[in-house]
Amino acid sequence: MRVIETKEKKRPRASLLLKIAIAAFSLYMVAALINQQIQINVKTSQLNEVRRQLEEQNVKNEELERVLSDEGSAGDGYDDAYIERYAREELDFAKPGERVFVNVAGN
Repeated sequence: MRVIETKEKKRPRASLLLKIAIAAFSLYMVAALINQQIQINVKTSQLNEVRRQLEEQNVKNEELERVLSDEGSAGDGYDDAYIERYAREELDFAKPGERVFVNVAGN
């Protein structure tokens, strides 16, 4: 018997186009990850700011609750006029049916 030798076909190397596609995909993924990290940092700073504002509001609420609970007691100087003034100036409250005019000119 005769043995016929066949030449093995060499595997063609990855084409240049495939290498470019893989490199482009890799760059895209790195850019996407960097973008996500930036967005996470922005949202974290926004969350910290909201938490700070919440803490400030809780402190104000506690003070108002203290003022309201001390309303009937004498000696601390808080009375209805103080509470009303504070509500109007700091909290922008108004009595029911009352018209509030805002000076938009800033004078």
